[in-house]
Amino acid sequence: MVNVASLVELPAAVRWTPLVWTAERVLQWRRTGLIPCPVMVWTPEQTGRFLDVAVNHPLYPLLHLIAHIGLRRGEACGLRRSEISFATGEVRVSNQIVQWGWETGESSPKTDESVNAVAIDQDTALVLAQHLAVQDADRARLGPQWKEHDLAFTQWDGSPLHPASVTDVLYDLSRQAGLPPIRLHDLRHGAATLALAAGVDMKVVQRMLRHSSIAVTSDTYTTVLPQVAFAAAEATAAIIPRQSARSLGLANDHNGQSRTGRNPSRKPKSPG
Repeated sequence: MVNVASLVELPAAVRWTPLVWTAERVLQWRRTGLIPCPVMVWTPEQTGRFLDVAVNHPLYPLLHLIAHIGLRRGEACGLRRSEISFATGEVRVSNQIVQWGWETGESSPKTDESVNAVAIDQDTALVLAQHLAVQDADRARLGPQWKEHDLAFTQWDGSPLHPASVTDVLYDLSRQAGLPPIRLHDLRHGAATLALAAGVDMKVVQRMLRHSSIAVTSDTYTTVLPQVAFAAAEATAAIIPRQSARSLGLANDHNGQSRTGRNPSRKPKSPG
């Protein structure tokens, strides 16, 4: 029997290049309400502002984790406690909470490459350790009311989080912080953009995001943060050897002529 669906040629999915919420874009958005691109990422300062505002929210550890290592929404909701290793400084991604309509369920991540361990920094490890200690206290307090799923992030009684509720929290906290809007998945994009801005090798970023190939990573993350662009411009200029007297744009040449073609010691002729 022929699978008719396999004969249908679907259009290629559009892969948007993330844009940074620069000051100019934020100003334009505040004036018009228009978002420049479906995929937007925050600057380091905006990300820090968001996390500062979110720090006392129960889901802060989850949002912190996505912002730092770029987990997908479902992967963060489905992260198992047993797959957080403080000994190795890693979290292993092997489970996700997926959504069909409003119904949810657990499944494996989207690709084989997505099932992997991701390194975490010391600050993130501390955030997770403190969170799990609070969760242990909640489990002990609730006793038989606690619904055990071995999930790192849960509702108050241990039940799995609904992914859409996490998105709602992001939107609410973003508004409280006075920040331009992004999607929850854009926190993942932001983690990659910030890592590249920090000088992390593209191959390492690919492994962090668990992309199937480095081409996917490099094709998607061509966004350059403004401060990185300026630093690159300065670094490029600095590598070009110049005589100090000639490094200014209007320095005189050997004939006493300025770069404008005029002798700076001569006064301009009066008109007429």
